[in-house]
Amino acid sequence: MPPTPSMEDYIERIYALIEEKGYARVSDLAENLEVHPSSVTKMIQKLDKGKYVVYEKYRGFVLTPNGKKLGKRLVYRHELLEDFLKVIGVDDENIFQDVEGIEHHLSWNAIDRIGDLVQFFEEDKNRIKDLREVQAKNEDQEQS
Repeated sequence: MPPTPSMEDYIERIYALIEEKGYARVSDLAENLEVHPSSVTKMIQKLDKGKYVVYEKYRGFVLTPNGKKLGKRLVYRHELLEDFLKVIGVDDENIFQDVEGIEHHLSWNAIDRIGDLVQFFEEDKNRIKDLREVQAKNEDQEQS
């Protein structure tokens, strides 16, 4: 079964926590995702059925190879979208919320094209400078 957006959020956070700390516990996920530990346990059981994690009651859980692969892709998607929003000039205080709002609604094809666009701008910083000039000009026109 393909993961739901909620399942993706959990897999992404589990992957990131394991990368950061070497492990992920129910309490870490509950704190990180701002949900009750009982909600985490229910989702971990779903992810276990979906073959994304191996869950052993009272012992914790680990990502399966499939879960690791997906987790890595989800973290990449999140970071890429943050980079994209920075490149196009979105204010820092809006970036996290905007990424959370759009990341589950884009195809992997769209993610790949956004990756190409970010690479295009990052390979030549003059392109970003040119974009900022267009944005400044447009803001000046809006003010008039």
